[in-house]
Amino acid sequence: MSILVDQNTRLLVQGITGREGSFHAERCKAYGTNLVAGVTPGKGGTTVLDGTPVFDTVEEAIAETGANVSLIFVPPPFAADAILESADAGLPLVICITEGVPVKDSTMVMRYLEGKSTRLIGPNCPGLITPGAKAKVGIMPGNIHLPGTTGVVSRSGTLTYEAVGQLTARGIGQSTCVGIGGDPVSGTMFVDVLKAFNEDPETESIVLIGEIGGTKEQEAAAYIKEFVKKPVASLIVGQTAPVGRRMGHAGAVITGTAALASEKMKALEDAGCHVIPTPADIGRVVQEMLG
Repeated sequence: MSILVDQNTRLLVQGITGREGSFHAERCKAYGTNLVAGVTPGKGGTTVLDGTPVFDTVEEAIAETGANVSLIFVPPPFAADAILESADAGLPLVICITEGVPVKDSTMVMRYLEGKSTRLIGPNCPGLITPGAKAKVGIMPGNIHLPGTTGVVSRSGTLTYEAVGQLTARGIGQSTCVGIGGDPVSGTMFVDVLKAFNEDPETESIVLIGEIGGTKEQEAAAYIKEFVKKPVASLIVGQTAPVGRRMGHAGAVITGTAALASEKMKALEDAGCHVIPTPADIGRVVQEMLG
């Protein structure tokens, strides 16, 4: 079992003829993901990556190939339109890797998606991977992952890889790893992924990696406290960040008491999570948690 992507995933890549799109589409395909199409307006009728067809629109790509997941590598000024095109075509899952999407555009996208069946992950996220199903939809390095029963969800792309690297080194495999992205306005939240992991019978434990800024981690803590019976290990980064200074992600800025790392750590500890003190301790704490 897994969440969101598996052996039934039929991937299309929007922006597949660009440098980043082609580079990462090739690596998704090499990992084992079923890459069925690319979309670049004006390039329809061509092929890339040893035969992957390119279409002018998402709607055409779905009609011809049965694609059911979109991965977006479109420049920031056009990323919102790419998301809306996939939503209008009825795709159930859209992953937007693009960094630097204007907050106004993201806000408009979220409002447009309300009540629709499309789930958006991102923008500004690394994507997700299900190691056991050989399904990689994003930019994460596939070789560090190991099939298993620990779900990973993170706001930070790089720390997702660090967490996975430490888990794999200790023989702790992953069911699915999801990077939700660090923008202040984004699609899928911690609670959405926690709910999916909680309902997945083959995810037996969870690692949550949060950071300063916003209240997503407090919302996650409230959900964990009320609903999650599986063991959860949590790390909050940015513990030494000064108030008011943006640290890395667009959403990683302390703008009030709730945005502090200390407040987030307290909420998660109160919810019964095993608190990971530093990034270097991820593997150790999870191994101790699992006994």
